[in-house]
Amino acid sequence: MTGGMSYNSTRRARKVDFGLLLSYLILVVFGWLNIYSAVYSEEHSFILDFSQRYGLQFIWVCISLGVAIVLLYLINPRNFPPLTPIFYVAMLVLLTAVIFLGKEVNGSRSWFFIGSFGLQPAEFSKITTALLLSYVMSQYGFSLSNRKDALRAALVVIVPILLILMEKETGSALVYVGLILVFYMEGLAGWVIVLGLGLIAMFVITIALSPLTALVCAFSVCCIIRFFTSRKPVWLLTAIPLAVLMCYIPTLSETETFGFLKALKPEVWVLLLMLPHVFFWTRDILAKRETPSGKYALISLVAAVIMVFSVNIIFDKVLQPHQKARIENLLGITEDLQGIGYNVHQSKIAIGSGGFTGKGFLNGTQTKYNFVPEQSTDFIFCTVGEEWGFLGSLLLLGVYIFLITRIIHLASKNTDAFTRIYGYCVASIFLMHVVINIGMTMGLLPVIGIPLPFLSYGGSGMMSFTILLFIFIRLDMERQNKDADF
Repeated sequence: MTGGMSYNSTRRARKVDFGLLLSYLILVVFGWLNIYSAVYSEEHSFILDFSQRYGLQFIWVCISLGVAIVLLYLINPRNFPPLTPIFYVAMLVLLTAVIFLGKEVNGSRSWFFIGSFGLQPAEFSKITTALLLSYVMSQYGFSLSNRKDALRAALVVIVPILLILMEKETGSALVYVGLILVFYMEGLAGWVIVLGLGLIAMFVITIALSPLTALVCAFSVCCIIRFFTSRKPVWLLTAIPLAVLMCYIPTLSETETFGFLKALKPEVWVLLLMLPHVFFWTRDILAKRETPSGKYALISLVAAVIMVFSVNIIFDKVLQPHQKARIENLLGITEDLQGIGYNVHQSKIAIGSGGFTGKGFLNGTQTKYNFVPEQSTDFIFCTVGEEWGFLGSLLLLGVYIFLITRIIHLASKNTDAFTRIYGYCVASIFLMHVVINIGMTMGLLPVIGIPLPFLSYGGSGMMSFTILLFIFIRLDMERQNKDADF
């Protein structure tokens, strides 16, 4: 019996994907070293000093490795699908409870504390959401073309997003948006992704320029799409003069003849000018004289209009004051290098000062003198940029790219729908964290406070990312063992 168990364990160990395991270990060790460098002091120079963050992070790394071993060798992967709904509901209970019972940290009520130990349910809810989404979408007969199926899958993602937004943890909620990539890889039409990106563009243009500019851009782009799909010049010939007229509304309102235009905001007049065009466009769709692309273009235009007129509501009712200030600072509307923009400004200085090869381990001046707040958590990448330079940063990004693409590759090879979809979920979550964290550190995205996977300090993040990854590795082991048996 013992010999058989030893054989099975050895055989299973050979089937653990070496690339994913190596990537994980590299990121964890590299993250631990950078946390040590970020908060290093001569009084506490021992890297295993448990009174310091790097000592505590070592404990979390050891616990996470223990959890990884349990997932790989003691958990039957067949238990994941049937237990998934229970895990998901339990996490929703925690997400709700933390709103009322949690402790407020940095403006958000998303943490439970027992003494000095903190737990953030939003981090772990990514795991249960990914599992349930995989469970729902892997059911026999499921199809995104079926509205009921698509709605069920969407609700799996939307419910935790709403609860996390109620916690005022906008950054964590934004990560869930990346799961739209899972829907796309499982058959969602590509125009939905394009629509999402377009709505983000409308939000930015409305804030940075004006609602009038955003509406004219949306109207012009959608009409051009309609022209190229329908091949009817009349629509473009009517749309161009209309778009030009829209642009001149503010100027015309200053004249004596058209002074009455001041009675309404320019964007309202633009909306009124659109209505006849939209009416005939809708008529052609109902009469089936439009191509599918023309129909999607109209839907996109309507969605863009709704977004433009909702920006003020989102800005005033949804976003917190510090989040609004960060967006305005990012877009150049305001500049506050000593206040809300201080972190990003100092982070950019730290990354830029690293040059090509960096200043060397423990030699970062921006890091040593605490110019960058949260440099061991949300801004850990600035420590990498300063001490390891462009070359080290590039190698780090290379490890992340390998990790994410490897997960996608292994997932796409899997014939089991649950494993395949779960792999896509894991890759999407990692991708969002990496893009958003590094983007905000470099001043390309607003600061929303989410960790860099396996690098940032924190027990909740380290544990949740480890569980997220090793559940997939364990599921993928089943595929490899089946292939070996075959």
